[in-house]
Amino acid sequence: MKKSLTTICYRFFTNLANPTRLAALEQLMTKPMSVSELAQILNQEQSMISHNLKPLLQCNIITIQKKGKQHIYTANKQTLTPIFAAIENHAQNFCPTGGACLKEETP
Repeated sequence: MKKSLTTICYRFFTNLANPTRLAALEQLMTKPMSVSELAQILNQEQSMISHNLKPLLQCNIITIQKKGKQHIYTANKQTLTPIFAAIENHAQNFCPTGGACLKEETP
C-alpha cells in the first residue's frame, strides 16, 4: 500500500526539523566528512553527532562510506539541493518579515 504524501512529508521533514541534523547537513553539503570532523566543527560530542546521523542514514538523506577505519558521511545532494534552494527562494521572495514569523517555541 502506498503511503500518503502527508505521511511521507511528515516523516521526511521531521528528520530535518532538528538543529543538530540541519547543522550537520549544512556542513556535509560542502564536503564529505567523518563524525569527528563534524563534531569538531559543530562543537558537539561525537556520540551526539552519531546519534543524529542515524535517522538521516535510514532515510538515505546521507550516505556512509568506509575509508580505512573512518566512516565518511556524504549528503544526498540530489535530494537536498532542490529542497534547500526552494527554502532559500521562499525566504528571499516570500518572507517579508525576514523570518520573524518563525518564532522559537518555548516549553
